[in-house]
Amino acid sequence: MRDLVGYGRNRPNPLWPGDARVAVNITITVEEGAEESLLDGFEQSEAPLTDAGGAADEVPGRDLTAESAMAYGSRVGFWRLQRLLEERGVPATIAACAVALERNPQIAVHSRFAGYDLLGHGWRHTRQYLLDEESEREQLALAFASFRSTWGETPQGWLSRYAPSERTREILAENGFLYDSDAYDDELPYWTEAAGRRHLVIPHTLANDDAAYATGRWATGDHAFTHLRDAFDTMYAEGERSPGLLVVSLHPRLSGHPSRSGAIARFLDHVLAHERVWVARRIDVARHWFSTFPPEMSRSMR
Repeated sequence: MRDLVGYGRNRPNPLWPGDARVAVNITITVEEGAEESLLDGFEQSEAPLTDAGGAADEVPGRDLTAESAMAYGSRVGFWRLQRLLEERGVPATIAACAVALERNPQIAVHSRFAGYDLLGHGWRHTRQYLLDEESEREQLALAFASFRSTWGETPQGWLSRYAPSERTREILAENGFLYDSDAYDDELPYWTEAAGRRHLVIPHTLANDDAAYATGRWATGDHAFTHLRDAFDTMYAEGERSPGLLVVSLHPRLSGHPSRSGAIARFLDHVLAHERVWVARRIDVARHWFSTFPPEMSRSMR
């Protein structure tokens, strides 16, 4: 049954570190090389969520433009975004498809060195909701093994590339995942039930996702900056009485372009100019929730 109530009117104070009014999580999504491609046995190249999407007729065979637009993210865009974070001392979460890290292991090595945390984002661009249980377990097992090879460990959190199946959360809980982000329904973490125990959900975002460039909702970096700044300012003001979590999701092949990365730089500078802000990796948010609102006391919260 769907939960349309959530915390309702009386939202809990998350007690963020430093008495922060708002927690901010920057997530960089690494998918390049894991998308649908004829070279990997798919029927066509995947162009959506690139600047090539909708720019031309659908290519019946291998779409070199789409492939190249994707590759920009791993060749150039990721490193530009990484420099912006490094210059400002901002921690980040890497939401990665396993195959993407296999094909560009430098990203995994550098991200670990920089102290970023890993959020599993699928083995590759597979529509989990279309798989039967055996196939889904197989795909997830492939991803787990791949991450152990490239990152050195299995991620503790998960965000499905496409919509999850109705069993995805159960499988993740069975495999000991600390949390998943396969939800978009709140601005605070919350507990639910999975595999016979309490399971943490840290909602992701669609509203603060730079996929808006590819869908036409954002046309320029100014649009992105205004949107993200307004989201932050609203939550910062509300945070005096009801702190929340602001998630910002970035794709290197989109926000990594010079005409757009400046918007991210301006947004980060705006955030860092405020006191009582906790810029955190997603694993930090999960650990904070476990220690502050442990599973055994969580039933009274939701």
